[in-house]
Amino acid sequence: PAPRADMRGAAIYAIDQQSSEALIYVYRGGTLARLGHNHVVASRNLSGRVWVHPTFERSGFEIFFPANQLLVDESEMRRAAGDDFKSDVSASDKEGTRKNMLRPEVLDAQRHPLITVQSVRVAGALGSPQITARITIRDAARDVEVPTRIQLDGERLLATGEFDLKQTDFGITPFSLSLGALQVQDRLHIKFSITASRRTRT
Repeated sequence: PAPRADMRGAAIYAIDQQSSEALIYVYRGGTLARLGHNHVVASRNLSGRVWVHPTFERSGFEIFFPANQLLVDESEMRRAAGDDFKSDVSASDKEGTRKNMLRPEVLDAQRHPLITVQSVRVAGALGSPQITARITIRDAARDVEVPTRIQLDGERLLATGEFDLKQTDFGITPFSLSLGALQVQDRLHIKFSITASRRTRT
């Protein structure tokens, strides 16, 4: 388990769902990759809290989002993602991607409804922190270095960053067809923007 949070003396910020999101970029692969699509998956249902302690190393966070509420290939998200995602995706393809993503072999959303991200180690300074986060997907947890930029603006905190994950690190076999000629790459790229509002100091 992640270390027990000690928030005594810290300023606590609650995550604002309306202005926070996590984006997951999924890339096609294989010799027939041209027949598939890259995908943008997003969560806009982040919840949790961030605490900032005067002794910065005692700061931390815990973030949760529901697997079955992930959004898949919305037109606005694809346009914003750049040229690798400019192709149109039909409604049936979106639904097929969503079903594949939630099935037991991938996110197993019925048995494991929440994806969690918890701080394990925070070091450095507020403006340029070194953060290790424990990410739990299904029944697998991995510690990941997460490059992050943090800004405090009055009563609000903004955290942004991006990093890569491998599906196989969480026991997930990337989706493939035709003996791997058309497949999803193991690597996922994650970008996040989290806004939180100050609630109290313990």
